Amino acid sequence: MSDFLQLHPETAPAKGLTAWLTDGLRTAITGGRLTPGDRLPPTRLLAGELRVSRGVVVQAYQRLTDEGLATARTGSGTVVTGRGAANTQHQAADRRRTLDELRLPLSTPDGIDLNLSPGVPDLSAFPRTAWLRAERAVLDHVTGTDLGYGDPGGVPRLRFVVAGWLARTRGVRAEADDVVVCAGVAQGLALIAQNRSKADIAVEDPGSRGAADQLAYWGMRPIGIPVDDEGMRVGELFRTTAEAAVLTPAHQFPTGVVLSPARRRALLEWPGLIIEDDYDAEHRYDRAPVAALQGSAPDKVAYLGSVSKSLAPGMRLGWMIAPRRMQADLLAAKHATDLGNPALPQLVFAELLSTGVYERHLRAVRTRQRLRRDALLSALRIHLPGAQVAGVAAGLHLLVMLPKHSESDTALAERIAAQGVMVHPLSWHRQRPGPPGLVIGYAAHPPDRLTEAAKRIGKAIRHQKP
Repeated sequence: MSDFLQLHPETAPAKGLTAWLTDGLRTAITGGRLTPGDRLPPTRLLAGELRVSRGVVVQAYQRLTDEGLATARTGSGTVVTGRGAANTQHQAADRRRTLDELRLPLSTPDGIDLNLSPGVPDLSAFPRTAWLRAERAVLDHVTGTDLGYGDPGGVPRLRFVVAGWLARTRGVRAEADDVVVCAGVAQGLALIAQNRSKADIAVEDPGSRGAADQLAYWGMRPIGIPVDDEGMRVGELFRTTAEAAVLTPAHQFPTGVVLSPARRRALLEWPGLIIEDDYDAEHRYDRAPVAALQGSAPDKVAYLGSVSKSLAPGMRLGWMIAPRRMQADLLAAKHATDLGNPALPQLVFAELLSTGVYERHLRAVRTRQRLRRDALLSALRIHLPGAQVAGVAAGLHLLVMLPKHSESDTALAERIAAQGVMVHPLSWHRQRPGPPGLVIGYAAHPPDRLTEAAKRIGKAIRHQKP
């Protein structure tokens, strides 16, 4: 019996025999070797096989009973319950289903060797050497106070540096105390949503599916407002019950257009809260990006940004600058959520910003990304000549509009996936039906791999079902 349970006396420690035996039996249950209804060996028999005292086995069985993995039955000994392997398997299956439904942006399905999901930056370009150098510089001067519980709005030095940098590069108007450091744009949206639960909120259509889903999760009701070549149709916003609106005005996701001057002016006349997601404004390749909306109306605009597209999404580091009437409630929500972001990464990023290292990194990344964008465009002209690319020269993705096909863009994306390439169908990011398209990220791959991807995309579309 001990062999079946994979309990080997020669591996037993000199001390801690009860914990060793409990772990082994627990593994046998959760691993499926013992299933609900199976009887555990009599305590005297198992003790003899393992050459341990009967008391060790009795205590191990009692621990399993306390954990709900077994139960002692009169006349039947100790029996495995249904709370072990079966439940573990069901929980794992439920978790897999949940992850599939979330469509995690950085996950790559089996069979995909070219993941061209939008929004994924070139993670190999993370400035490891510069980050390590800055971290050492910070550690040379950091104090105990710096590493304690601090202001939930963020480390004062980073808030000061971010406010100055955004004023210079994005035209944002804010003092250091207006900046709330958060775990990316996603947390900024969550904090705002928690303070406006059950309210209607306008979102771009097409727009960020992740943002709309997150707002809905926190109790808001997204209302899609169509997007055209000038950005969101702001006139339609006035005819809704929305109390707030989320926009990407500098580079609309996923169409790539810029909100036109006329619509910017109209938007600022709208009475609701404007949430400006400035998710990739630092990646404009042909000219300087249009200034942030927040600079024109700090009392109407909540500005959100992060390092997810410039350093790495795994940093979970961003900022929010909301109208001052909202800041106390947002700080309270931030404090209740996590007491504030980790201090050390904030101090390191502040060092990179204040020394100019971060801006040098951005210049290098922009050069690399422009070359990749150009390579993908050239390859698409060859392998997908009927396609039309929308938007300005910016960001980390292209929107390819397709002629009307017999297949939906979702079906086309599945056919492309069969060629080992992952792209997003435009319909994933729509609130309502519309023309077919593909959203293709290019930041994570060198030009030769992008050329190969375009070749496979073209092959999949040429061989679509009639």
